[in-house]
Amino acid sequence: KMAAAGPAAGPAAAAGLWSEVNRCGQNGDFARALKSVNKILQISKDDVTALQCKVVCLIQNGNFKEALGIINTHTKVLTSDIIAFEKAYCEYRLNRIESALKTIQSASQQTDKLKELYGQVLYRLERYDDCLAAYRDLIRNSQDEYEEERKTNLSAVVAAQSTWENVVPEDLGLREATYELCYNSACALIGQGKLNEAMKKLQKAEAFLLFALICLQDVTEEDIEAELAIIHGQMAYIMQLQGRTEDALQLYNQIIKLKPTDVGLLAVIANNIITINKDQNVFDSKKKVKLTNAEGVEHKLSKKQLQAIEFNKALLAMYTNQADQCRKLSASLQSQSPEHLLPVLIQAAQLCREKQHAKAVALLQDFADQHPANAAEIKLTMAQLKIAQGSVTKACMILRSIEELQHKPGMVSALVTMYSHEEDIDSAIEVFTQAIQWYQQFQASQTRGANMKGCPKSPVHLSLIREAANFKLKHGRKKEAISDLEELWKQNPKDVHTLAQLISAYSLVDPEKAKVLSKHLPSSDTMSLKVDVDALENSHGATYVRKKAGKLTGDNQQKEQGQGEVKKKKKKKKGKLPKNYDPKVTPDPERWLPMRERSYYRGRKKGKKKEQVGKGTQGSTTAGSSELDASRTASSPPTSPRPGSAAAVSATSNVIPPRHQKPAGAAATKKKQQQKKKKGAKGGW
Repeated sequence: KMAAAGPAAGPAAAAGLWSEVNRCGQNGDFARALKSVNKILQISKDDVTALQCKVVCLIQNGNFKEALGIINTHTKVLTSDIIAFEKAYCEYRLNRIESALKTIQSASQQTDKLKELYGQVLYRLERYDDCLAAYRDLIRNSQDEYEEERKTNLSAVVAAQSTWENVVPEDLGLREATYELCYNSACALIGQGKLNEAMKKLQKAEAFLLFALICLQDVTEEDIEAELAIIHGQMAYIMQLQGRTEDALQLYNQIIKLKPTDVGLLAVIANNIITINKDQNVFDSKKKVKLTNAEGVEHKLSKKQLQAIEFNKALLAMYTNQADQCRKLSASLQSQSPEHLLPVLIQAAQLCREKQHAKAVALLQDFADQHPANAAEIKLTMAQLKIAQGSVTKACMILRSIEELQHKPGMVSALVTMYSHEEDIDSAIEVFTQAIQWYQQFQASQTRGANMKGCPKSPVHLSLIREAANFKLKHGRKKEAISDLEELWKQNPKDVHTLAQLISAYSLVDPEKAKVLSKHLPSSDTMSLKVDVDALENSHGATYVRKKAGKLTGDNQQKEQGQGEVKKKKKKKKGKLPKNYDPKVTPDPERWLPMRERSYYRGRKKGKKKEQVGKGTQGSTTAGSSELDASRTASSPPTSPRPGSAAAVSATSNVIPPRHQKPAGAAATKKKQQQKKKKGAKGGW
């Protein structure tokens, strides 16, 4: 009976389970729905609908790996036509982007869901042109409640093109009614270098987001700051590009203190702080670099962002004297991007820090030979290293080997300066000659209608000829300079400046020729300039302004008329004498010296009752102690004098001790000072 009841009870139980799955799915309780689906699969393990429902439940619960495992283990039942979207979505969420693309492309029917996912996959693969076409097709052929999200994704693609591919974005005509659209528009403007406009867009996006968050209930201030972090991070980046590094650094640190959950945002901010620090504050940079190593960062950022972070890691290793780490990182970068310049330049810089300049130059030379397209920049670096070593001539040889730059005015100027420093005038003149010949060939090709690649539209050889002539005159090559100046004058016979130079040069070689040429100079009447001197002096920006003459009085007019009249001398003021000055007393000749430097200075008394204690080691006596001992003198009384007797002795004696020989009036001055102190002492402490 139990065996017979089993099959009969099976369909009834499955029906109840399906009802439970349906109810839980509508309520969003996918955990309970998954339990019911598992019970159904126990009854029928190959039920296609049950397997499909289980995959959906696992996806809704975030178990993408398990869902993909079920799809791969039931390939016979779950064919690509049935479950292509779910499989591609699991692969996309597991960051298997290439696999997701293959799954989408292999699907027999391209549904709207697959097209949406296809656009996301193309964006992650940085195939922005294809992604833009996919989203345009979606917006054109669909009308539902997700239209705003599609427009947001479309604006994100345009912003990425502007930022990473330097493509001028086209006006899509999108109404910036959300903070996402404003933010993406700001990113596109940053890519174009329109920083002020981008900052205004970010402020508008901030206002939109702030209003939306305030309208929500139970939103704390910390939640609002966390949501605004991505906008504030972009604002700080604009400040950094504008040179406001202090403001940018402050805003970056505020965002880090909030500890946002977006590891990509933290990595970008940490990298930007490292670029501000450069070779300073390396300990802070070493802390910040840990944020760039967080798990999942490689899936949040673009390839160029990740590459920039790796470059900065290598540079930080170099600044912190981690030579092995620097070489390891730069070698890894070079293997990933063999044609990129920065890894090789970092390796060369590290070798230079280790005083291995020869190896650095050899490394750069090998790279230039392997990548001729980037040879110019590498050779410029090589020349800089040679100059640092003092090999200026070798540096000039390297610079002259750069064919696409050797005729440029800047390169010609640099070479001439370097050769002049080495006193190699012939080589400097040769540089001028080659550059002039190149521009003359270009001018001839212009007249023939030819188009030489890399040539400017207007020749500059005339200015080079003038500079060459000036250089030759400076270094005594007068005849060569005269030929250059004659060519210039033939090109423009009305050029008075060139004619004057030519006459000046001929005056040193052939004075008669100079006289003949001077006849071509315009007369002084034609060269006189009609200039209002008063208006020029009174104009805004004049460095010298003549003072306007005031009205002259009668006395002043007489003085102005008398040219030979001598100016009156100013009377000298009499110096003030001190109040206690006595003309009968001779002033102290040492009164201008400080008190300590005067001959009669004997130090300050520290106390009347204190004895004179000699300096030196404990118990020692000074050399003059015997002279100061009054007991040893014959005239001294046997006992110390009583109070008052000293006054009698001093009264009968006419000898004044040296320390009492002070300037006249000193005692009176001292009494006055004491009286003032007594008056000022009122009020106590």
